[in-house]
Amino acid sequence: MDAGAVIEEKYRALSGHLDEATLRLWAAVEARALGQGGVSAVARAVGLSRTTIYAGLRELAAPAARIEPLAGGSRRVRSQGGGRKKLTAKDPTLLRDLDALVEPTARGDPQSPLRWTCKSTPHLAQELVARGHTVSQRSVCDLLAQLDYSLQATRKIHEGGKQADRDAQFSHIATLAAQYQAAGDPVVSVDTKKKELIGDFKNAGREWQPKGTPEAVRVYDFIDPELGKVAPYGVYDVGANQGWVSVGITHDTAEFAVESIRRWWREMGQPLYPTARRLLITADCGGSNGYRVRLWKVELQKLADGLGMAIQVCHFPPGTSKWNKIEHRMFCHITQNWRGRPLVSREVVVNLIGNTTTAGGLQIKAQLDDRDYAAGIKVSDQELAAVLIERDEFHGEWNYRVKPRQPGG
Repeated sequence: MDAGAVIEEKYRALSGHLDEATLRLWAAVEARALGQGGVSAVARAVGLSRTTIYAGLRELAAPAARIEPLAGGSRRVRSQGGGRKKLTAKDPTLLRDLDALVEPTARGDPQSPLRWTCKSTPHLAQELVARGHTVSQRSVCDLLAQLDYSLQATRKIHEGGKQADRDAQFSHIATLAAQYQAAGDPVVSVDTKKKELIGDFKNAGREWQPKGTPEAVRVYDFIDPELGKVAPYGVYDVGANQGWVSVGITHDTAEFAVESIRRWWREMGQPLYPTARRLLITADCGGSNGYRVRLWKVELQKLADGLGMAIQVCHFPPGTSKWNKIEHRMFCHITQNWRGRPLVSREVVVNLIGNTTTAGGLQIKAQLDDRDYAAGIKVSDQELAAVLIERDEFHGEWNYRVKPRQPGG
């Protein structure tokens, strides 16, 4: 075995046990033992630079210096001041310029070149280099962390203009709901889930699949003229933790919304509340069940007449639709259940909704509603006046009761 192979074998055995300083000295000892050409031989065998080995030889030739221990009992590996200097030490304006690029308006630079483009680390590095700094994309990542920046998405917080009686309306709804539940009467939350494209379209989220075989879907989300869209309208029973979803195939109208409530009552509500004489509905202030929608009230009158019970409606104030319980107790779980799956047919939508469950015991029934609901139906003043409606003293436009038009209702 030649000398280079022997040194390489020694290096493999010792490298995991030596720090930078002792490795340098060991390599220098081996080079000196080999004599002429020893530095080059050791450098080739262990992969150290010749400069490092020569530094070790100088340390061997110098008088032995007392090694000062560091805090914690460890000893210094490099000499005082050794190692590469930090970028911020060599370039004192680097952090300031980077901060101004990331937050230009907050740092008083409304004309920043990156105000209207993606502030990615490559873009930031390029702009810093253009300003005379020497920095890489990887270093920009470290500097951003040093400045306490992180990658963040936008957060939905602003709800628009805050209505003066918003909190009072929440309290009014909570009080009414507690009264209804204490009396054994149903309290439901209703809303329309966003319309979904039917077909092999991309659906947000990820689902477990065999590695390297993702499900193929269309590149473009153009509506399929044959399959169209579906509009799921949900009814969530707050007390029973049960839900109903009618999957409509045409327009999301007040007629469709009330028909969904009617189907919920027939399939789920009546068996649970056989003696109920009233129903409380909490709904958003807009959409097909909005408080300004005339057809909504006319259709509620038909429902009240058919069920023979009074229907109390409470609308959430403008800009507070996410407080509606159906949003965070039912719709979010439906979205989670079908994540990463293309909704290739109406039957798939119905089955995925109907099989949504939670650890808290949520149960949902779903049904396809293939009726054609006409859009743009006008309700005359006479038709609206025929609705037997009683408005609460507190915000009667949001809180009202539709009574059945028959004795005993």
